[in-house]
Amino acid sequence: MPELPEVEVVRVGLDKWVRSRLIESVQVLDPRSVRRHTDGIQDFEETLTGCTLSSVVRRGKFLWMDLEGLPEPTALVAHLGMSGQLLVEEPDAPDEKHLKVRVSFAERFDAPGELRFVDQRIFGGMFLSPLVNTADGLPGGAGSSQPLIARAASHIARDVLDPHRDPNELYLALRKRSTELKRAILDQGIISGVGNIYADEALWQAGLSGLRNTATMRRPEVKRLDDALVDVMTRALNAGGTSFDSLYVNVNGASGYFSRSLNAYGREGKTCHRCADNGRESLIRRDPFMGRSSYSCPVCQPRPRRSKR
Repeated sequence: MPELPEVEVVRVGLDKWVRSRLIESVQVLDPRSVRRHTDGIQDFEETLTGCTLSSVVRRGKFLWMDLEGLPEPTALVAHLGMSGQLLVEEPDAPDEKHLKVRVSFAERFDAPGELRFVDQRIFGGMFLSPLVNTADGLPGGAGSSQPLIARAASHIARDVLDPHRDPNELYLALRKRSTELKRAILDQGIISGVGNIYADEALWQAGLSGLRNTATMRRPEVKRLDDALVDVMTRALNAGGTSFDSLYVNVNGASGYFSRSLNAYGREGKTCHRCADNGRESLIRRDPFMGRSSYSCPVCQPRPRRSKR
């Protein structure tokens, strides 16, 4: 599933091509892709028609577009799921095989006329959500200056790269819990935008085991982890995001390349770079984790000792 850097790449692309565009028509080609819009297909199409996309906003892995032209503050939420793509195309471009929703804009000489939602596995979708006030009175996310957030995203915490996030809140949130560290940083209510890939990368960079109990975390360790999360996400964003699924592309169809720079994820049986630099021999190991996999170094990410009974 796309993580924060991938979704931010999409947001930036949409901000360039669809922000301030007037919607002339909407066509839903597969009702499953608007199933989260409880008022149905016709309402979805008719409500969007005549609206203007005033901003493109992201918090964590949630992406939405604020709408102008409706009586109540409303957003168009785009959930990418496992294979969702948002493609900006010319109207005469051939339809993609798994095209689900077509949004047509008023003509603009310097931009393609359609936004297409393409989704092979149909885990994602589009729907309308009311905009509500943020709990802290600060902007809702990247791309917004307004203290508003799509209600569908209001339950998640500020994300790793949010300039309004207080890093000390991560320490306080972790210390309040008693769970494995990796599980905690994947909890979008604690810190949003972190997925399985970048969790492993940040834990490796910080030299911490994902099996550590959060209640044992010391402030300097949390600071090291927070710095690692920010660094990993920033480097991935600069590289255009990571793609392990050929179905994931950014708004104009270009895949990310951060996968070439991974230190832990997907490197089972390969030499740990940090250990090698320090003259030690260690191989990255893979362990099952919540139906997925975790990758770590058994030497420089020591596991917590089991308490004696």
